[in-house]
Amino acid sequence: MNQCFTVIGMASGLIQKGDDITGRLIGALENSGGTPIRDGDILVLAESMVATAEGRLVSLDTITASPLACELAATYRMDPREVEIVLQESDEIIGGIPGFLLCMKGGTLLPNAGVDNSNAPQGCLVPLPADPNASAQRIRTEIRERCKADVGVIIADSRVHSMRSGCCGIAIGCAGIPAVLDAYRKHNSSENNRFGGELAVADCIASAAELVMGESDEGIPFTLVRGLGLPVSNRSGVPQVDVNDCLYMGVVREQCENHEKLTGRR
Repeated sequence: MNQCFTVIGMASGLIQKGDDITGRLIGALENSGGTPIRDGDILVLAESMVATAEGRLVSLDTITASPLACELAATYRMDPREVEIVLQESDEIIGGIPGFLLCMKGGTLLPNAGVDNSNAPQGCLVPLPADPNASAQRIRTEIRERCKADVGVIIADSRVHSMRSGCCGIAIGCAGIPAVLDAYRKHNSSENNRFGGELAVADCIASAAELVMGESDEGIPFTLVRGLGLPVSNRSGVPQVDVNDCLYMGVVREQCENHEKLTGRR
């Protein structure tokens, strides 16, 4: 990678169901006075905007909460309808704190299964795109067809991290660039670095874009990252760690199993 790069934020108007995201992105770049998209550029798109265009917006008025949703809502002081949407989007509920459920979804640990209301109309929620990697690949293909440029595309979300205050960006979908680079073994032959050494480059790019895109009403859902020098190819996806190999989830699961053994619960 190069030692310096540029991040350009691009504003857009209100995104609605069925909108041509690629067309809106190209138009936003033109309106911002930016140069045409080039080979090697990386485009970062906010997940809520992609999900909205793909028809994922859910009105709470259309949701009927199940008994389990009502039980969890009472425990964690949440709207039962919101909990119902979270349940539908989750693979597993790990636990929670007031206002949030900690969920497993698609091999990722995240709050409320990624269901968000920060950029949604009043009374609505936006789940994550159904297949963020497929969304990234589709947009990458459309950019190549319309702009004749071979680019990388990242669908970005924002997450909190263990024991830290505030959010930073994370890539939930990636196409055209390596989401993870093995930077450690390139310089060190030791095998004793199980939890480090690989650079989560797509997450780093998403965090850089987050500084421009913001977390509230900035209205900048598109970001162009130029000059990183990452190789562009037909690869796609964000590698996941098996739950049994995750330091945090491994400890949680072990503690739960030990508790069940001590209490006789099954």
